[in-house]
Parts: sequence; C-alpha cells; structure tokens
Amino acid sequence: MYSEWASLSSLIHNGNEENFSVLGKFPMAEGKTVAISVVKHLAGNLGISQAAEPSPLTTDREVLWCMEVVCFGLSLPLSEHDTIRDCVFVYCEWLSALHPIPKISVPKPVCEDPNLYARKMINHFHNLFVPRKGEGHDVINRQAVLCHRVLRTLQTLAQVSNRMNRETWESLLLFLLAINDTLLGPPTVKDDVGDQLCERVLSVLFEVWLLACSRCFPSPPLWKTFREMCMNWRHRMALIEQWNRANLVLTSKLLEFMYGPSFPELKVSEEDAQLIPCGMGNDCVAQAWFRFLHCIGNPVDLCHPAIISQTQKFLQFAITSEDVVDPYQHPCLTQLPKIFSKAIRGIAVLVDSFLGMPKASLIGLTSGRTTTSHSATTTNSGPSSTSSLSSVLSTLGQDTRPPLAPARPKCNSILHMFGEWLFEAAHIGCHGSSHISDNSRLGEASTKRPSSLLLDGSVRKSIGSGNSLGIQGMMVNASPSFSPASSQPASLNDATELPPSLTIEKFESGRAEALGALCRIFCAKKTGEEILPVYLARFYLALQQGLKIPEDKSGDARICGEVLSSIILNSSDLFRLDLDGVQVLVPYVLDALEVVLPDKELSPKSPYVSKTELRRASIHILLSMLVLPLHFQTLPIRELSTGSDKNYTPLTFIQLKPRLMNLLINALQVESDPQNTQMLLGGLLLSVQDAAAYEEMEQGIQLDQGQDTPSNLLSSASDTMSSHSLSDYRSLTEDLPELQEGDAAFGNLYYDYPCRLSKNSAHALFVQATYLVCHRLMSSWKSDLNVSLAALELLAGLARTHIRKTARKLTDDLECKRAVKWLCDYVAQQCSRPPPAHSKDLHSSIVAAFQTAATWLSAHPFLLHDKECLTTVLEVVELGISGTKSQGKPGEPIKMKEEKELKPASMRVRDAAEALLTVILEQVGYFPSPCGAESLSSLLDEAALLRHCRSPSSLTPPFHRNCSNSILNEQYKGSSPLHHFRYFVIENSTMLALLEEPLGVADEQDSQPTVTLLIRGPFGRHAWSMQLRHLPRHKSGSKYHAPNPGRPIPMGEAPVRSDIKPRYFPESVDRIPLCKVDHSIPSLESTFVEDEKSSMEHSHLARLMERQVAAEAAAVQKSKALLEQIRDSGGQVECTPPPVCHEFQTARLFLSHFGFLSSESLKEPLNSPIAPLMALDINQTGFSNDLETLDGISCRTCDTVHLFYVRARQKTAEEILANVNSSSTVNPHFLEFLSSLGWPVSVHKHSGWSGHVSTSWRVTESQSGFDLPVSDHGGSLYNGESKVLYWADVNSEIAFVVPTLKSQKFMDTISTDGSLTSGDLSSGPASFDRSFSDKSYITPVPVPPEKPMRTFSLDLERQQQLAQQDGSVTCSAGSGASCNPNEIMPPAPPPPTRQKRLGRQGPGSLYTSGGDTKVLVIWLESFEDWIHVPIGDLLNSMVTGLEGGARPNERESFVIFLHALQTGLLRVKLQGPSGRMTIATPLVDGMVVSRRVLGTLVRQTSLNMCRRRRLENDTYHPPHVRRRLKIQEMTQKYMIKMSEPELYTYLFSSPPS
Repeated sequence: MYSEWASLSSLIHNGNEENFSVLGKFPMAEGKTVAISVVKHLAGNLGISQAAEPSPLTTDREVLWCMEVVCFGLSLPLSEHDTIRDCVFVYCEWLSALHPIPKISVPKPVCEDPNLYARKMINHFHNLFVPRKGEGHDVINRQAVLCHRVLRTLQTLAQVSNRMNRETWESLLLFLLAINDTLLGPPTVKDDVGDQLCERVLSVLFEVWLLACSRCFPSPPLWKTFREMCMNWRHRMALIEQWNRANLVLTSKLLEFMYGPSFPELKVSEEDAQLIPCGMGNDCVAQAWFRFLHCIGNPVDLCHPAIISQTQKFLQFAITSEDVVDPYQHPCLTQLPKIFSKAIRGIAVLVDSFLGMPKASLIGLTSGRTTTSHSATTTNSGPSSTSSLSSVLSTLGQDTRPPLAPARPKCNSILHMFGEWLFEAAHIGCHGSSHISDNSRLGEASTKRPSSLLLDGSVRKSIGSGNSLGIQGMMVNASPSFSPASSQPASLNDATELPPSLTIEKFESGRAEALGALCRIFCAKKTGEEILPVYLARFYLALQQGLKIPEDKSGDARICGEVLSSIILNSSDLFRLDLDGVQVLVPYVLDALEVVLPDKELSPKSPYVSKTELRRASIHILLSMLVLPLHFQTLPIRELSTGSDKNYTPLTFIQLKPRLMNLLINALQVESDPQNTQMLLGGLLLSVQDAAAYEEMEQGIQLDQGQDTPSNLLSSASDTMSSHSLSDYRSLTEDLPELQEGDAAFGNLYYDYPCRLSKNSAHALFVQATYLVCHRLMSSWKSDLNVSLAALELLAGLARTHIRKTARKLTDDLECKRAVKWLCDYVAQQCSRPPPAHSKDLHSSIVAAFQTAATWLSAHPFLLHDKECLTTVLEVVELGISGTKSQGKPGEPIKMKEEKELKPASMRVRDAAEALLTVILEQVGYFPSPCGAESLSSLLDEAALLRHCRSPSSLTPPFHRNCSNSILNEQYKGSSPLHHFRYFVIENSTMLALLEEPLGVADEQDSQPTVTLLIRGPFGRHAWSMQLRHLPRHKSGSKYHAPNPGRPIPMGEAPVRSDIKPRYFPESVDRIPLCKVDHSIPSLESTFVEDEKSSMEHSHLARLMERQVAAEAAAVQKSKALLEQIRDSGGQVECTPPPVCHEFQTARLFLSHFGFLSSESLKEPLNSPIAPLMALDINQTGFSNDLETLDGISCRTCDTVHLFYVRARQKTAEEILANVNSSSTVNPHFLEFLSSLGWPVSVHKHSGWSGHVSTSWRVTESQSGFDLPVSDHGGSLYNGESKVLYWADVNSEIAFVVPTLKSQKFMDTISTDGSLTSGDLSSGPASFDRSFSDKSYITPVPVPPEKPMRTFSLDLERQQQLAQQDGSVTCSAGSGASCNPNEIMPPAPPPPTRQKRLGRQGPGSLYTSGGDTKVLVIWLESFEDWIHVPIGDLLNSMVTGLEGGARPNERESFVIFLHALQTGLLRVKLQGPSGRMTIATPLVDGMVVSRRVLGTLVRQTSLNMCRRRRLENDTYHPPHVRRRLKIQEMTQKYMIKMSEPELYTYLFSSPPS
C-alpha cells in the first residue's frame, strides 16, 4: 500500500536533535542548578500557587533560551520530581497558545507564532517519557502521573485547537509515534513505565490520529510509519484492543452511510462513538477505515513468535540479557495466544457487522476489562452461548442468532477484504496450511492482494457447473501454499524450541474464531449468489482440517475442542444452502457429530460454550443431512485429498445412512434438553417416513445390499459407523432371545425386541422408533408437556406410516399391540399421579395420548381382534371416563359400575376418553365409511328420507320437486318435512327423529311395521331403518300356502251337525242337591234392592247386554241368509285373507321395545329435572334453525391451511396471489407438492370441511362457471371456489386452499362472520343430500349470559339443567335470530369468542370452536424473501368464516416457509407465535426434507400446530361436547313436559301434520 513512499521510522529510532538541550554539554550538577532555578521562577508566574502574571519573556531569544532549560529539566533524573513537574506545568500552560483564547502566562512570542513553539515543546516532551533505569516503583508512578498530564494536554490541544497547521499536526503525530515506540517497543516488563502507560499512550495515539484524519489527513509516509511502528508493538495486548476499538467505531460509521439506516446498527459505547469527529466526511471515514484495518499488518503473524520478536529492541534485549537466548523466548510473548485470539475475534466482529448481525456486547474486545457473565462475551463470535432455552420458544428449533441483513454485501466482497487473514488463521497448525515460510514473511514489507482474486479462465470453465469435481480441482490450485507438501513454519512445528505456553495448541482459540467467521460468511450466501470456487475450495479444506478430532494427551480422541465447537456452532446452515460441492464435507461433519451427540457427559473445552447450544447446533446440522443418503443414493463422495493411496475407494451416500440413523437414535437416547429432544423426534419421524416412501417407490430395492447379517439398527452398521451407544441401551444391540408364542403380548421392552431386522429398512426404523420413544416417554419425558406432545405426535405419525408389504415382518402385530399398550400405560400412569401433580399440562398430555391411541386403532383395526389389547384399551377408557378401573390390583374384587364414584381426572380427560370409545365402537374397521372420508355422519336428512317414502301423499309439491334453500325452514307452512317426524331426546344427549312411514316402493303383500330414525348425538348424525318381523328376512319371502291352491272336491255326504248347548258347568252339577251353604250366597238381584245406584247401573248393563245379544243374533241371521242365498244360486263361498294393515304406531313400538317406555324409564331422576325420555315441540319458532345449526357442528376438528407461491423479490400481496394463475409462473415441484397434500374435491359436491363455513358440510349444485375445467393453472384451481384439497381421518379434517385474486374478490362477498350477501351462492338451487342449505349456519337463539353452560363439575348435565330450569329461552334482538316464524333466518357462523370452561358463558359461546388457527405454507423462490412476505396482507385472503369479525392477527399465525434447493431437496423455515405448546413436529426450523414426504410432513405439522393450539386454549370444547351442549340447549328450549299418561296418549295419536 505504501511501498513507494519513504518511511519516517529512522527519524523516530535515531531521535530528533531538538530533543537535546545545550545544558547537556555541561556537567549534570551545573545544568541541574540552572534548570532548578530557572524553571522554579517560570512556574511561579503560571498561577499555580498565586495569581497568574504575564510572562516576563518578551523576545524570541529569551523564550528559546528558557526552552533550552526546560528541555534539559524534562530529562533530569526522577529524583528531581519537583523540577520535572514544573517543566511539565510550564509547557502545558504555554501550549494554550494554540487554544482559541491563550492563557495570560504565555509569553508574547509564543502567542505570535504558536505553531513554531508548539512543535519545539512537543518534541521536548519526549524526554519525559524516556524510561529511567534503576528507579523504584513509587518514582515510576510519579513519572507516569506527569506523562498522563502531558498526554491529556496534547489530546485536549488536538480537540480544541483550530490554529494548528499541517507541520504541527505531523510533529504531534510523530511525537506520539516516538513515545509509543519508546515505551512499547521493548519487551514487556511488568510494572515499568511502559507497562503502566501502555493503554493510555496507545489510546491517545489512535484518538489523535482519528482527529488528524478529519482535520489534516496524515500523509502516506506517516501512514507507513504508523503501520511499521504498530507492527513493532504487536506483543502488547493494548495495541490490539485499541485497534479493535478504532475498527469498530469506523465500521459503525462506514455501515451507516454505505447501507443506510435500515441496516442493523453496530452499537458502540458512547465514549467510543465520540472518537469520530462530527465533521468527518464519508470518504475520509472509508480511507481511515481501510488504513486502520491494515495498520498491524497480517494478524496471523501473532501466532508466530519468531516474527513478532524480530524487531530491533527484541534483538537488543536478547543480546544484553543472560536469560534470553533467542528473541522469541522472551516471557512476554506468552501472551501471544490471547493477543492472537483477540485480534481474530475483532476481525470476526467486523465480519458479523457486514453480515448484519453485530455483537450484542463488545466488552473485552476493545479493552482489558472482562465480564463475569459468560453470556456477554462469546469465544466463537457466533450465537451467544447463554443458558439453554426452555421449550417455550415460538418455533421449534428456531435459530437464536439475529437474522442476517437482507442488504448485506456478497460473500465474495467480504472474503476479498478479510478472507486471506481468516483462511490463513484457520490453517495454523495444519499440514498443508496456507502459511509461507518465516523468512519470506519477514522479508515482506507489506501484504499482497489475496491470491484468491486471481482466477484463470480455464479453471472457471471447469468449475462453472458447480460440481464437486471442479471444486476438488481447485483444492490444490487455489494457492501454491495449499500443497500438502508445504511445511509448517519452524517456529510452530518445532515444539522443543518453543516454551509450553507458545505451542500451536495455545492458539486454538484464535483459529476457532477464524473458522467460525468463515462459516458465518459462507452460510450467509443468498439464493442465486455465486461464490468464487477458489474460496469454496479453501473453505472446504479449512473445514476438513478443523473437523479432524485431535488426539488428546491422555489418548482419548473424543474431545470437543474450541475449533470443533466453533465450526459446529456456526455451520447450522452449511447443508441448507446451494454451496457448490459442499457434499464433500458430509463424512467429516458426520465424524464430528459422532463426537458431540452420543456423548452424554461431553464437556466443551471452551468455558464460554454451552453444551446445550452445542448439541442444538449439532442437531440442526444432522437434520439437514438425514435425507441425503436416499436422495443421492450411490453417488460417490470425492475425498478432498486422497494422498498416495491409489486404491482408495470413495464412499457413497447410501453407505452413510446406517451411521446417520445410528447417530440419530443414540442422540435421542442421551438428550436431556426439551427443545433438542423435540428436534430429534422430528428428525426421527422424517427418517422413518422418508425410508417408507422410498421403499414404496422402489418396490423391493433393498437399501442394505450385500448386508444380510442379522443385526439391530443400533449396532454398528459398518466399520466406520459410530460405536458410541450408551451402556444402558446396549441391551438392545445384543443377542436377545427370540419371541416365543407364549410370551406376553406386552412384555418387557428389551426382552421382546426383535433382533433380526434389516438395519436400513423402514420397518426397522419403525420398530426402533416405537420402542425408543415409548420407553423414554414412560421413563423420562412424561413430566415435560412439550416433549410428551412431540413423542405422541411421532407415535401418531408412525401409526399412519405405510410400510410396504414385502418389508413387513411377522412381528408387526406384536409391535403395534405393544405401542398401544405403552400408550395405555402412559395414560394410567399420568392419571395415577398424586393430586398436586394434576395440572392443565398433565391433562393435556393425557388428552393427546387418547387421540394418539385413536389414531393407532383406526390405522390398525386388527388390534381390536386381540382380546388382551381390547381389554387394555377399554380399561383405560373406563379409567378416563370414571376415574378408576373396575379391575384393580390382582386379588382385589371387581368393582361394578354402580359401586364406583364418577371422578375422572378432569372434564377434558373424560371427553377425550369418550371420543376414543366412540372411535372404537363406530369407526375402527369401518373408516372410511361408504359416504367417504369427508363425513362420519349419514348424508341423509329429513327431506331426503321423505323423498323416499312409500306414501306420495306425505310430500307436498315443493318437496316433491326440489328442496330449494333450507329444507328445514318454515316458509311452507304445514309442508315442512319436520312435521312428519316425532322428535325425542334420550338421556339429555341424543336426539331421535322418528319417521313412521315406510321407505321404498309399497309392497301390499309384505308390509311390516317400519320406523326410520335420524339419530343426532355428540358424534354425528346416523340414519337407521327398522322393521318388526316375525321371521328372519331371508325367510320372509317364502309363502306357506300356494297363491291359488284351487277349490277342494266337495264331500258328497253332508256332515252330521249336533246341536250342543254350551254350559258353564257339567250336567252332573244339576243333580247335586243344594245345602245351606249354597243359600248363603245371595243372588245378584237381591243386591240391588237397597242400593239404588247399583240397581241403575245393573239395569244399564243389562240393556247393553240385550242390545249386544240382539246385534249378534242379527249378524248370525244375516250370515245364514247370505249362505242360503249363495247356496240357492249355486255359487261357492271363497275364503280370502284379511287386507294387509299399513298403519302402525311404530314410534311407540320402537320406544317400547328398546325400554324407553317402562315406568322406571319415565320417572324423573332425583338428580335431574329432565326425564330420560323427553318429547320435543317442533312447532316452536326456531326449532328448524337450531336443528340445522346442530347439523352444522362437525363431529371432528376442522382446520384450514392456505398456500402461497412467492417469486423472487415479490413484496406485495397482489403479486403473490397472481402467481398461481398459470403453471408457467410456479415451480413444477410446487404443483407436485400440492397433489401430495390431500385429495382434490369439488366444493359443491363435498360434504366435509371446504375451508369456509358457507360451503362446508353440505352438498349444493355448482354455480355457473365454478366447475369449468382449468387446463393450465399454478394451483389456482384449489382456490376454494370450485375445488380444494382435502384430507381427513377419524379425529380431524383439514382443507388446503390456494388463494387467488379472484377468490379474494369472491370472499369479499362473504362477510368475515360467514354470512352471505345478496347475489351470492344462495340464489341457486341446492341438492338434497345434506340438511344444509346454501346458507351454512343459522344463528342460534343464544343462551342468556347469566346461565352457565359448562364448568369443571363432573356432573355436567346436572349443572346445565339446574342453571336452565327457569324456563325456555326466547328470541333475543341482538342475537341475529328472528322471532317471525315465516321469516328465513339470516345465516351466521358461531361467534369465535370462547368463554372459559370455568365460569359463565355469553351468547353463542356454545359454538366456539377454539378459534380459527391461521396456518400459511409459503413456497419461496428466494429464501431471503421470507422477511419481506406481507403476512398481514395475505391474511385478508384467508377468510374461513370462523373469525367472527375479528381481524386476523399476524403474530398469532403459523407460517411454514419452503424453499427448493438446486439439489431437489427443500429447506424448511418455521415462524409462529410464542406459547408453551405451539412447537409442533415433525417439521423443524431449518430441516431439509425430500419431495417424497414433503406433503405428508407439512400436513402433519399443520395438524399438530392446530391441535396444540387447541390444547393450550382454556376455553376450547371438543366437537362432540359442542354437539352435546347444543342438544341440551334444544332440550331446554323445546321440550314438552308431559305426565306419563299424557306421553302414552301422545304416542298413540298420529303425528301432527
């Protein structure tokens, strides 16, 4: 930089002639006498002890003579302290001549020409700073005090003077350089004057130099001299501290004007910020920044004692000292490792500043002060290694480092500036490093331009494709010094010549800083940014060397030194970026991770590195490597340097899969941090599902070719595999006895482990994950809610994982049974914990366990065929519902149901157990139903059933033609289908709608009593049709007589007819004589003589009997006459059966046969005002609306995920929404991803959740243009107008919507509360398949706020009924319901506000669904755009109708960012609200996934996010509870209170029409 300029170093070393006084020519005694007398008189006029007086010196000759005396006085021995002090005072006062207002004591000639005299005085001050030999400690302290006074005066002069010319500035700067060289040039001696003044003289030098840059920019010779002098002082720690200080303050100013105010500010202390003068221009700042940066030369020289000690004063000291043979053996050089570390750390902080991630604290970097907090300063210049974060972070695995600045410079630019130093520092102590010999280094006068900037054109072509071969070719050609044959400098290699404190291991901290800074630079690569291949090559070589595990002196190679820690902490994004050829580092990184993750007792060497943070960074790297083996498969991994081994065979990616899986399992075994554990669980599920999807695609390709040895996955998969399994888990890898047929299905975990599993198969991972997670869930994780939820989510994901048939084993049944048994044991163990341990978190984990068990049973229906499994599940269901098990401990008697007290752990636990029981009874083995997965309920409603009735008269013309709008509304008075049904409520939880008219075509010959039921319960709506038959159905069609048997042949002889008179007693009775006893019984007539009333009744009865006798006699006579008439006419009497009866009171028959009409059943229970059977009055206003609202409450949870595609540099919602209109504007993999999320369904033919309440849970006729085929789209087909993507299981349903500008306009016609405006979908005809009309929700009549709906009381119904026994609820003006029965109710969704489960609830709180969780999946073309995505604007296009008018909150939304890498893999970034349970798996922030499982993982993560959100919400009601509460509300409003006789009369009468 200054090679063509002359240096002024010789002037400083040889001294200035002006520093010598003429009195020095005389003997010391005479000179001392003159100086003492003259200086004492001069000091007397300064005003120190008395008032200041004008100086008597009036001519230049007088002043110059006195200055000769003062110059001599400053060089006196320190024993003459008073005289030296007076000399200092005189000059300090006279220098005020350069101030705007000089002091009165300044001589007139000095005031007239202040610059001339100031230069002389400044030069004379040099004598004061010359060290005196043989002085004591106290005397040296006095000298230091006077030096401080001089430095303070000169510093003030530079700050306030506006009269200094260039010559004076240069004299001042040269003086500061000279005194610094005088004090700091020699080797450090403790407590000498140089040691005491070191920090002060350097700070003044740097501060005054910065002032000079603003007011009189130093000339190139001065800059060159400044640089040469600083290189002589590099053995002083204070120099590096002041160098860092100046660099930081200049960099802060530089960033401000280079990148603008939006760039992250580099905060410096207020004291340091004042170093930059206010008027310093931008160009001046830039020039000064670059020169200060290079003023100490190459910082890497600090690790070479021979170079640092190669100065004139070190050589003089070695010559004159008897203890020091070689200059580099001086004791002061033992501080070089710390100095080197601080210098490299300063560079690293500058790198961070340019990346936009400035340090939060710079204490210890710019001063010798240290901090007691390890979190304030970090050794690795990376993320602050504070204590481990708890599991309440907003997003799982989210990086705690500050985000990189979007406007940061390119990596190449930063490397051009700092790369040469960092690369060289990263290679110290390594074979094949970039160091050059000491001799050539010593001969250099200045550093050269980094050779990395020179790139041959032919080399560019060879590596332009970015493949690993080109990168490897650059490994050797990057620099001549990269040859493996190049040797380390002798001063570092020859350990016998260096003291122990200067061995290369002592410089590890600085090397760690350099590698950390390099990692951060390369991990700051932007999407599409190119980095010079030569830089990549040098970086990979540096990492290769840094990742090598050094041999410890004790022989243990498994240590985590500072270098390894720094690389791991700062390389989380290494495999998440499109770095060309980065895959060559995979084996080395894997070696390093195998040191950190499996070792539970690992203690990092650096005290500033948190073990938890180190493990977390390692897990981040591991999660980015898990999918590489199956993605690249047999692609070889080229070795960076193969050496002389010609037979070397490169590794393939597939060979690393066993090591990765083994490492993942081992890490999960020993991990104790909750957040780290959840990240590992997400990676484990990714591995299982990716392997299963790969095997399903490959169909029979075995991943472990040539490895048929029976082994467990945890055992060593290869010679190079990690063998660090824990001793407490090695039993899994040992030879275990085979399973016997008689073994218990749920035996010991380790005893029953199947040994002969293919270590690389998905089935092996499935079994391994199930065993490990279940075991640790029971033993270690049960007390942590978030870890328990993550483990249960993993188990649920495993239950849904499809293993190809050819890979399944005979033990599959046993494995699944064992998993369910573990879940049941977990629930039992959690429920059995003591009362103080019961909390919301505990109950949330139990609820999640019940949901996971439901997933396992529905995915594996065969489990219920096993008696023991069924018993275990039902026992835990009983435990959840009642709080205890009927079968207690062995030997205890069985406790019957009526003997138990209903005390579940909580209402939430009871609700979850009921849901599991319903799944067992209704869904396991039958899901999906014939109606499809989109509905668990029957699609039939009242109108649909009436349409199939046999009697045409039951349908009025409006229903016979079409059931437009609401089929349950009341606009057709007397024609509503509801009037053909009888409605009853059973047990205050189930509503029955009974239709007594038969279905189908009328069959006069086979008419049976038929009843059709619509059963509306907590778990859906079901349609039953029943017939009362006396024969089985398969025999009902056979007749026992011929249809026309023909007339038999008449008998020729007439039968003999005997006229027998019927008698009540035999004839023998008449022959028995009567006795007195017989006369004791009076006759009937005698009883009426005295009783007139009885006589009248007897007469009336006699007349009735006579009338009946006459009628019967007339009938007999009529029959005889008819027979005689037929006989006379010659005809025959034909026997015909009676006509078939078509009218039955089947409702009464059904209720009677099912035991609902017994006297016991009709009695009101003592603890409830509502009888078990209650009839409902359908004629009351609002019944049809409430019934439709009940059908609109799904029996499953419903969630919506909205997907967006963001092209590079897009920042507005309009641009983003327009991307999906054409396939040409989206990545083809985006469309592939959409197809993997769910099933495409037509909104108008779909009976499940469709993403908006206005089109959900009903089937309608499509509107014009909605279902037109779209040939070219980028996902806009699924915008919710005509189609959506849908997925459902027994517990939940989820819709995936791709919003567009068109759909946003469509949603604008729908208010945020779900109602439709004029001209919307309701104008068209509707289908009959569901009871929903085009208006989805009818506003229910609200419950008064003073009536509590739900509490924590175990007697839910009792609380509900007692609170509402005052009377029915009337229409409310503010509820949105109309009291006019002829008016159609305006549709509205349930209000989103949820009242707390504990306490009172307001209007509409019955239908609160736990809030509408907003989940966004955003596909990014440029990963850096995630910061600019307008989430708030995109939320406006995500209307679902569940918002209730509230504006969606951006901070409450979950965002899953996806970025496609050039390798075909995808990078994941998660963003979400902070909360205790919002960290959902399996996706983890920073995870790299394959396209095979992307859709599955996104869907599972979205579902888990929403489920955790519901678990966290105190006011959330499960769907079946909301349905039950709605039924109870309708019972209170519409029940008919009747006595038992009135109920019987009601049943015997026909239904009202």
